[in-house]
Order: sequence, then C-alpha cells, then structure tokens
Amino acid sequence: MNEFLTQEKSIYLQISEMIENDILRDILLEEERVPSTNELAKLYAINPATAAKGINILVEQGVLYKKRGIGMFVATGAKNMIKKRRQEEFFDNYIKRLLEEAESLGITKEDLIAMIERER
Repeated sequence: MNEFLTQEKSIYLQISEMIENDILRDILLEEERVPSTNELAKLYAINPATAAKGINILVEQGVLYKKRGIGMFVATGAKNMIKKRRQEEFFDNYIKRLLEEAESLGITKEDLIAMIERER
C-alpha cells in the first residue's frame, strides 16, 4: 500500500480501491490479513472511521471477511471477483463509449482493430 491519497474522489473509496489493487497485484493474497482500520488511519493520517468505511465496502462485496478478534482477511476468490467486476466496468465505461464514438465518426471495426494493433 504505497499509493498516495488524492482529492479526486472520496478517501474511503480510495482506501477500498488501494486494497483491491494490492489484491490484484498479489501484494495481499487470499486468506491473508489486511491492515486494520487503525493501521490504515495511521499510515494515511486519516480518521479510523474513514478507513473503516473503505474496508466495509469490500466486506459488503465479499472481498474481505472478519475473523473475530483477529482482523479482516482477503476472501477466497476475491481476486477473481475484483477482476470480473472491473472488466465489466471497463466494458461499460470505455468499450461502449469507444464503439459509440467510432460509429459516429464512421470508423469501421477493422479500422478500430488496426488502430489498437498500431498502438500496441
């Protein structure tokens, strides 16, 4: 968790996103303990309630779970869950818009594929 908080979006959302990123990068592994709300609060100089709100988002999604008296842990299957949700968001936020814009500009499927291949 070596990222920095920004003003772009709510801090609690950034906290949950950073934990997700660490899971995707295998920094936090399934069944591994995640930093506590107090540890996150100290690390980022934020209110523990804000850190808890970010953690609770992931608990509600089933990405994290609580072991009573021990802390929060990454759930089995969390990495795949995050990937699937983010792929769906990527499709909705980028691909659909790209295709709509391409259509309005008269760009064909073949032209789009050629552009992508040229960039890669």
